Amino acid sequence: MAKTNSFSCTACGATHSRWSGRCDACGEWNTIAQEVPLSSGPASKSLGSKRGQPIPLSTLSAEETPPPRTMCGVTELDRVLGGGLVPASAILVGGDPGIGKSTLLLQAAARFAGAGLKTIYVSGEEASAQVRMRARRLGLSDAPVQLAAETNLRNILTTLEAEKPGLAIIDSIQTMWADNVDSAPGSVSQVRAAAHELTSFAKRHGVSIVMVGHVTKEGQIAGPRVVEHMVDTVLYFEGERGHQFRILRAVKNRFGPADEIGVFEMTGAGLAEVTNPSALFLSERGAPSPGSAVFAGIEGTRPVLVELQALVAPSPLSQPRRTVVGWDSGRLAMILAVLEARCGIPFAGLDVYLNVAGGLKISEPAADLAVAAALLSAREDAALPADTVVFGEISLSGALRPAPQTENRLKEAQKLGFTAAIAPAGGKTGTVAGLTLARPADLIGFVGETFGAG
Repeated sequence: MAKTNSFSCTACGATHSRWSGRCDACGEWNTIAQEVPLSSGPASKSLGSKRGQPIPLSTLSAEETPPPRTMCGVTELDRVLGGGLVPASAILVGGDPGIGKSTLLLQAAARFAGAGLKTIYVSGEEASAQVRMRARRLGLSDAPVQLAAETNLRNILTTLEAEKPGLAIIDSIQTMWADNVDSAPGSVSQVRAAAHELTSFAKRHGVSIVMVGHVTKEGQIAGPRVVEHMVDTVLYFEGERGHQFRILRAVKNRFGPADEIGVFEMTGAGLAEVTNPSALFLSERGAPSPGSAVFAGIEGTRPVLVELQALVAPSPLSQPRRTVVGWDSGRLAMILAVLEARCGIPFAGLDVYLNVAGGLKISEPAADLAVAAALLSAREDAALPADTVVFGEISLSGALRPAPQTENRLKEAQKLGFTAAIAPAGGKTGTVAGLTLARPADLIGFVGETFGAG
């Protein structure tokens, strides 16, 4: 029987019978790579007539004890992990080059080792001397972390099996090389094989394994998407290089809440945890100015206050610019359309710039009303009161929808000294002492109450 080649898209996972420059399923370019079998034998074999072993079944009401956890003492990291490190878990950490992934994991390794967990740090990108140099800069030279520089996956697994650590950190998965896969390190087949072997080893031997993954220019972890499905937890390390803030976000967690965030500040001595991110994000906010609005958001389980900045200026171009940093550009276009169609406030012929201060990325729809407030403030050249926070979702009809966890948002605002809030009518909310709450029913009412006739 003739050998058949199979190709798959690293972006969406679609399979193809031959290589092409563009994936027909998702439309991405240069993402199709050849599938290489993991062994030299046939790519697939029939199960035949051999019977398997029956598997034990249980009911949904069966009692399960929660998994034990090891906490490293870094509150922000323990929070994102769901309360600490779970034994036999596989964790994938992604982020831009130079964002601080290796620094964070070296600090975490030192903390876990100091807490009594045997820890091995395997670097495939740097020599041992380079890692030791970073450890000296961070003041971690005396930490009981065992270090190795290796890329051969077979050697790494043999060492881990002999040493029996509680935690192993692999930096990075793209540099690992499995000798039973006939392709270059970093290829789709190599990354998938390495991730599968490491994840299986973690489950069989009860070792927690943290794998570092590079990201593409779109911000997704490079390699086949199936790697994210293999592991238990996927963390993204975010941040702008021009800011000292770094956000560790859980996008998948089988042992805790997803979308939980941990906030760190990059300093000369490494990453320092930030226990009150709202105060940090607002620390550089000066006197009230047009185009500025404070949004009371929810990231994971914690309320976070952040400043939204907008600039509206006449455009010399036939097609005005729409530039967004930290928010969805498509949602900005929707807000501008609703303001024009429902409130009669045009933005034609005007360049619009929107920025989330501090390098935070916001995805929840509750930021709609704060974005509209910042845009109107910039357009009308009228500053919002400095002691006011804004949040709420805007529908295409111009109606305002209440945001979840309204009371938690208001309590966080009151704790930071805000005395007024604007939130949609309806929904459940309690009374927060010292906080005046305005509750418009629709966008027209909000514009009239806040900016007059507009």
